[in-house]
Amino acid sequence: MTQFRNAPVRSGPRVAPRTGSGWVDEPYDRFTIEAMSPTIGAEISGLNLAEGIDDELFAQLNRALLEWKVLFFRDQNLTHAQHLGFATKWGAVEVHPFVRLRANQIGRAPEVVRLEKGPKAAGRENVWHSDVTWRETPSLGSILRAVELPPVGGDTLFADMSAAYELLDDDVKVRIDGLQAVHDWANTFGRGMDQDTFDSLRPDFPPVTHPVVRTHPETGRKMLYVNAAFTQHIVGLDPEESEDVLRFLYAQAAFPEVQCRFRWTPGAVAFWDNRSTQHYASSDYHPQRRVMERITIIGDRPR
Repeated sequence: MTQFRNAPVRSGPRVAPRTGSGWVDEPYDRFTIEAMSPTIGAEISGLNLAEGIDDELFAQLNRALLEWKVLFFRDQNLTHAQHLGFATKWGAVEVHPFVRLRANQIGRAPEVVRLEKGPKAAGRENVWHSDVTWRETPSLGSILRAVELPPVGGDTLFADMSAAYELLDDDVKVRIDGLQAVHDWANTFGRGMDQDTFDSLRPDFPPVTHPVVRTHPETGRKMLYVNAAFTQHIVGLDPEESEDVLRFLYAQAAFPEVQCRFRWTPGAVAFWDNRSTQHYASSDYHPQRRVMERITIIGDRPR
């Protein structure tokens, strides 16, 4: 469709609201918060996550997560148990069905995904994506902590997909609202997998369909919910038109005006709302080592 294939290059202001209508600003008195961009990303200081969080602190952190979409905490140095205890305040956590097959998961809690890169394993997460959208109920959020870092490089970028949606032209919004897209893991985690393993996993993890524009279950905001890693095609469109629409929508995460970028330091933790963001791990440090550990919180079915 030429509306998407030949979309003009636009310059000038790209200013989106940080929060939706009805949001009432309230103070955060249990920690200090410093914004990293106008709409996404905030660094939290004045907390030691290892000490646990009470109900009041949980409420303020959850509110900050909804407002800023990704929170960063430095100098935390959490143990596996503390990392897991923090995550479970937001709900049940997943055991990743594919990452658990890797050898570096042996001997660790199955909920903790170890992402270990180095001379023999280069980073492959340098594509804009949301975690596990191939699940029927994708994640609420992910909590990633730095274990070992390269001297420089390996930053993670995040994109606000509510802002990306709101910056679309009105006619584009009308065109994509109500569309559904198929998500699958076969072209990512399935690549290089032997056929027997693939066949054993496929019945439990078939392709799933989610709305192209989902509504956040807590804020009510609309956001783009397609990503280049896992989205396969849009239901009801011919292949060429589906590809044109998806390419256009994927590109919306690439605008710096909807992004923040985090430079990791030892012991740092990032907690992102996987419903309203996409992320991109810069793979610019090979062959240096970069070791991270992630826990993912189970969410709801997108609507």
